[in-house]
Amino acid sequence: MSLKVDRVPENIDFPKEEEKVLNFWKQIDAFHTCLNQSKNKPRYSFYDGPPFATGLPHYGHILAGTIKDVITRYAHQKGFHVERRFGWDCHGLPVEFEIDKNLGIKGPEDVEKMGIDKYNAECRKIVMKYANEWEIIMTRVGRWIDFKNDYKTLYPWFMESVWWVFKELFNKGLVYQGVKVMPYSTTCSTPLSNFEAGQNYKDVVDPAVVISFPTQEGFSLLAWTTTPWTLPSNLALCVNPKLIYVKIKEKSTENCYVLQENRFPVIFKNIDDFEIIDKFLGEKLRGLKYTPLFNYFVEKCPNAFQVLTDGYVTDDSGTGIVHQAPYFGEDDFRVCLAAGIITRDQDIICPVDASGRFIEPVNDFLGQHVKDADKNIIANLKACKRLIQSGQIKHSYPYCWRSDTPLIYKAVPSWFIRVEQMSQDLLKSSEATYWVPDYVKEKRFGNWLKDARDWAVSRNRYWGTPIPLWISSDKQEVICIGSIAELSALTGKEITDIHRESIDHLEIPSARPGHPPLKRVTEVFDCWFESGSMPYGQNHYPFENKKEFDEIFPANFIAEGIDQTRGWFYTLIVLSTALFNKPPFKNLIANGLILAADGQKMSKKKKNYPDPLEVVTKYGADALRLYLINSPVVKAENLRFKEEGVKDVIKDVFLPWYNAFRFLMQNVERIVQEDKIDYKYNENVVRENVMDKWITSFTQSLINFVTKEMSAYRLYTVVPRLTKFIDHLTNWYVRMNRKRLKGENGLKDCQVALDTLFGVLFDMVRVMAPFTPFLTEVMYKTLRQLLVGSSLESVHYNMIPEPKLDLVDTNIERAVQRMQAVIELGRVLRDRKTIPIKYPLPEMIIIHQDQTYLDDIKSLLTYVVEEMNVKKVELTSNKEKYGITLRVEPDYKILGAKLKGDFKAVTQALKDLNNSDCEKLIANGFVELNGQHIDVSEVRVIFQAKGSDQYEAHSDNDVLILLNVTPDQEMLDEGFSREIINRVQKLRKKAHLVPTDEVDVYFEVNKTCDILRIINSHREFIENTVRAPLKCMEELLPSKPLIIQETQELKGSQLKLIITWRKDIEMPVNPWANIILHGIKPRFGVTSNNGSIILKGKDNKYLSLDSLCQEVEILFGIYGMKYMLWCDGAEVKNTNNLNGKTIVVSPSKPIDITSQNNPFCKFVNIANGKKTATFFIENPVGKITLNEEQAVNFVSEYLEINSTDVDTKLFK
Repeated sequence: MSLKVDRVPENIDFPKEEEKVLNFWKQIDAFHTCLNQSKNKPRYSFYDGPPFATGLPHYGHILAGTIKDVITRYAHQKGFHVERRFGWDCHGLPVEFEIDKNLGIKGPEDVEKMGIDKYNAECRKIVMKYANEWEIIMTRVGRWIDFKNDYKTLYPWFMESVWWVFKELFNKGLVYQGVKVMPYSTTCSTPLSNFEAGQNYKDVVDPAVVISFPTQEGFSLLAWTTTPWTLPSNLALCVNPKLIYVKIKEKSTENCYVLQENRFPVIFKNIDDFEIIDKFLGEKLRGLKYTPLFNYFVEKCPNAFQVLTDGYVTDDSGTGIVHQAPYFGEDDFRVCLAAGIITRDQDIICPVDASGRFIEPVNDFLGQHVKDADKNIIANLKACKRLIQSGQIKHSYPYCWRSDTPLIYKAVPSWFIRVEQMSQDLLKSSEATYWVPDYVKEKRFGNWLKDARDWAVSRNRYWGTPIPLWISSDKQEVICIGSIAELSALTGKEITDIHRESIDHLEIPSARPGHPPLKRVTEVFDCWFESGSMPYGQNHYPFENKKEFDEIFPANFIAEGIDQTRGWFYTLIVLSTALFNKPPFKNLIANGLILAADGQKMSKKKKNYPDPLEVVTKYGADALRLYLINSPVVKAENLRFKEEGVKDVIKDVFLPWYNAFRFLMQNVERIVQEDKIDYKYNENVVRENVMDKWITSFTQSLINFVTKEMSAYRLYTVVPRLTKFIDHLTNWYVRMNRKRLKGENGLKDCQVALDTLFGVLFDMVRVMAPFTPFLTEVMYKTLRQLLVGSSLESVHYNMIPEPKLDLVDTNIERAVQRMQAVIELGRVLRDRKTIPIKYPLPEMIIIHQDQTYLDDIKSLLTYVVEEMNVKKVELTSNKEKYGITLRVEPDYKILGAKLKGDFKAVTQALKDLNNSDCEKLIANGFVELNGQHIDVSEVRVIFQAKGSDQYEAHSDNDVLILLNVTPDQEMLDEGFSREIINRVQKLRKKAHLVPTDEVDVYFEVNKTCDILRIINSHREFIENTVRAPLKCMEELLPSKPLIIQETQELKGSQLKLIITWRKDIEMPVNPWANIILHGIKPRFGVTSNNGSIILKGKDNKYLSLDSLCQEVEILFGIYGMKYMLWCDGAEVKNTNNLNGKTIVVSPSKPIDITSQNNPFCKFVNIANGKKTATFFIENPVGKITLNEEQAVNFVSEYLEINSTDVDTKLFK
């Protein structure tokens, strides 16, 4: 390596650096290179749940994608081959709903008119509507996944695997056709599964009516409902046989009603208006006939319109009498079926079409949507005097997850998978899996599996995988097709696509002579059946890739949101258990939901969240990734997304980490330049310094922790430790070893410190690479230049380092932890007394009863002294020597809630504890008082230093710190000198200087102020610290190139500081001045406001004020404009004292103009032995004055020499 190190910039624009990294990855094809590197390594399989491409990705997708990316990157860096294929859900409601909306399709008849082929062609056009945006966004957030070798549920080979899955279930007797009351979307004209219906509940206001059902016994039964539209289909009433019912008489009308006893005062507020005539069990009402509300189904159901009994009726709502519409309610269907009101074989009594509109025989409300008909039905009942009460109720109601319209419950003939009989097998499969967090599996998922219902997998739709059942007209023959080849063989047709338009017309000849051919059922699969089949479909199993499938099934890992507990997680496990009686995955992370900052659901309409790409553009993908995975969502809890949180990651994690990296590289650059060391990282460096040993041990402990926790998929423990480590590295190791790293303790010690810091950062970029793939790549590209021998091109080609447990020293880690506690306590005391750390204090006393604790502090005493800036530290176990006694105060909030009535007595007992009692409380960790167990965490221990204002005391309930807060004058002076150092260092930073820059510092103060005394008495200390000579302003020569200057207030006086380069620079031989145009725009093609001017003419005399103004006007093209010339805040009156100064051209007195000591414009000095001159090559800045030929002619004429004698190189 040559003696040159690339300088790391002071500031970093994280998003811009990430864009560069993306280009770098593209150039080296980083993702596929990784896959090629690992292809012969053990397989780690991962299934990606397929999203729909009909919508843009949101924070939920980015979160799940980040979790998947972190885990799979980590698996790769642990030595596995991780295939990562993106999948797309292409069928089903999300696509069809968009088409229905765009084409104005209201129901199935519209699709029939259009033609299924044309309808599906429209669907096919939009399935990948946002696929490009998905790839852009996922790539931008750093997710490595294969979009080219993807799977789509519309691929015929994927659909064929779905057919195979279904046929396997069919052959096992797990498929049947039945009628079931199911959640139904009238907008999408299709039933939904129970888990789909549970995805979108809303609080809504519905009608709530009480209806009378007269009997021949002289009273009416009262029933309550929130779905009046189901009343035309009423076939029975149901009561609880074990609850008590009352017969009441209204005094004013003498009307008699029956309802449940506990509901009487709720339904009728004025119970005094009624008389209770009788009480009896609900069983007594069984079989009682009543007068129907409507006559639509009287002839069709001869056994209807009677009272049934069942335990599902409760006394906590309604009237305790439930109206039964068996084809619009699950319990209604079950109860009526059991009572013989309906039979399984009869025609369904469901006067509602696929779009939710009434049909014959409900003539009174024909063509009305059921929800719209509610008000008309209520009006009808009122006219018939059957309406007793009418009101409204606010309750939670299921909405269609796709169309966002209310669902209804409706009996639908469907094809079902028998899930209920698999319940125990499902629980066993689930038990064999590992979930993070585990309670989601044990509670939410486990409870769902225990109550698992048979799964309706058919949908009365068009765009999906057709259910491969061909059935004879008399339903005596059923053939289930399991492959394209099988269908081709049975139909004699060549088949390339198996969507409805391609196969609906195909018929299979009957095996019975003389019978018509079998035709396919019209339904398609629920898209959840397809996504649950993705482990098989993505590999076209079992038709291809059987060996590959066996290697990767079950998957090592899957991850999605907690809402998939009843969705994808469920369908995956149902199908794999039915097929193979084992789970489809081994490990699962369920993430929580991301909400808007106000806790509401993120909504495009409300615009209550920032656009993800804008956040990435502003702060970078790494910051967003770390914010998300270092939040409650990785524990399946909800996160209120706040943009400030992403910003805080930059401030609290990335900038300190980057600054530690930059500090390392600055000091490597320094030893390369100053000490001529050809620096390379020495991995085997021998460390003797205790802090070097500590940070090395701490790093290896961290790697060991990460390895263990990542094997358990606990991101929620790993990420906080990683971010905390950066705090330890920057705020403890780097901060406390700055002088060593700068070489102030000698070259050898400096190299050991640099090797230590390099080793830690090199380990960190590899460990953090899966979490923050961009920033680690940026750092690695620089670090790898300092490695011995060859190195891999990308940080992501490197393996995660194995922990070197021989470097772990738990004693040192414990000692440093104790030292940190002591320093933190001391800082609190300084803050309490508002004494900055710059000001030294006389003494710090550390008191602890355990000698080991004191010995640990003693081993690190020099760091305590330096960090606390104290002259002396005393370690002791004798607190009495300093008059320290203990007392305790209760934590009122904690104990108030815990003790309630005993609080006052226990509080007093706590206050009465003496010093000895308090010591026992701390030693034991608790105390028993008044029969109550009081833990040390429930009290505040207060240390009292009696008889002395000299010390301030503070403790963490373990160690006690006393700080002498009375500094003498010498210490105050030293603190003052540190203030001066601080001002110089801040000015250096403001000028973007680095430690290797050779500069001089000049100061100017009032001769009588105290600053001058402090500088003179502490000059050596100040100069050694700022690494530059400190000189009086009188010593500043014009040839010194000025870098920055600033006047600051310090202790009531003005301190002017100027920093210059140490080396002199050539200045114009003629008197000159800089010109700044202020408040005036240049004209005639001039673009710059800065120029320079020679103050003497050819006669070697200073220009007059008028001549100077003419030169300015020519320079900037400001002829005829009003302005004045200003210098040093005053109007220019003569030109003799302007040499080297800045003249401001402005209509009014300028404020805050920054000047510089050297000319704005490039120039050359020229001479002929007798005469000298300065020639500006550009003027104003950026504008070439003369071309080379013109410049040569001008100089030759000015110096009165031949043009051939002029060196033309001067004007290049």
